[in-house]
Amino acid sequence: MRRIISAFWVAVVVAGGPAPAGAAASAAETDAKFEKQAAEIAASDDIVGLALAVVRDGEPVLLKTYGPREVGGDEPVDPHTIFRIASLSKAFATGVVAQLVSEGNLKLTTLAVGFAPEFRLKDQRQLAAVTIEHVMSHRLGLPPNAYDNLLEANMSPDRILRRFGKVDPICPVGQCYAYQNVAFNIVAKVIEAADGRPIDKAMAERIFKPLHMETASIGPEGLRRTGNWARPHRRRRGKPWHLTPVKKVYYRLPAAAGVNASITDMAQWLSAQMGNAPEVLSPEMLSMLHKPRVETPSQVRRIGQVLNVESAQYGLGWRIYEYKGKTVVSHTGSVDGYSAQITFLPDRKAGLVLLCNSRSRTFYKIMPIWLNLELGK
Repeated sequence: MRRIISAFWVAVVVAGGPAPAGAAASAAETDAKFEKQAAEIAASDDIVGLALAVVRDGEPVLLKTYGPREVGGDEPVDPHTIFRIASLSKAFATGVVAQLVSEGNLKLTTLAVGFAPEFRLKDQRQLAAVTIEHVMSHRLGLPPNAYDNLLEANMSPDRILRRFGKVDPICPVGQCYAYQNVAFNIVAKVIEAADGRPIDKAMAERIFKPLHMETASIGPEGLRRTGNWARPHRRRRGKPWHLTPVKKVYYRLPAAAGVNASITDMAQWLSAQMGNAPEVLSPEMLSMLHKPRVETPSQVRRIGQVLNVESAQYGLGWRIYEYKGKTVVSHTGSVDGYSAQITFLPDRKAGLVLLCNSRSRTFYKIMPIWLNLELGK
């Protein structure tokens, strides 16, 4: 696969250089409008550091960074600054599974308990119905974010999997959607068993290296590895932003929330999701990942605060919305001190990815601005 972003191209787009030759004037105008509005948001006191990339037809037409890596510091966020991407990690894990399925090493209908024998449900008979597809599409019948609180209280993920046997289900397996983190991480066990390597090594060889995601990694050591990393920030009740420690809790769920990456890395990933790296993620694999599996009505209400979508569904590590008659594939990630979002329009082969080292409502205004400009709304 040819490298999507050369060092020269990064320098051009960060400096605000010209769009690629042959780019449509209307697209260039849209990108210019978006860049202006994004810069205004980035300059607000509700954002510390921000990185964004707009990708069209496999190429980044806009790659911009704003603000410092650390509040009050003099080191700016740049195209290679590493952020935590939180739940955007789920699509990386399902991408590896799609490869394993394509190679014949797995089936989506394979039972999950074979990879995680410690996993329990209150009705043990239901375990015989739980497939890895159910795990990756959040259809386990557990309440939303089941026992994330125990993870945050430092209980081990494997012990929590056993504790699910005490939880009253909200529906039978496969019948409804409820977002999970601890249970989703069964995918890490699936990958290790089917690939023969731990998830960090499997993902590096299968995804990061072939996509030239040179600073991407899994785990807390990878976040700091190059020294060029965005520190997490938080604030309370309108007080100034301040540094907060890197919390390792969700790193214990590598498939659910363990990936670190720069905006340059994520532009590569976004391009691959739109079909521009078929040797890594084939059209068949992408179809598998982006195919809606379950309605998510709660998400219609939740995202309705910023975007009035007509419908919301979940695929395998991806959300699928219908907005203004268009299909939108997206996901959001958030852990203490970081926010991330990725969105694309499959029929236009255009998308946006955002990374931030703070969490604020203002951050979530950026994607709707891009989407409405892109759709001419």
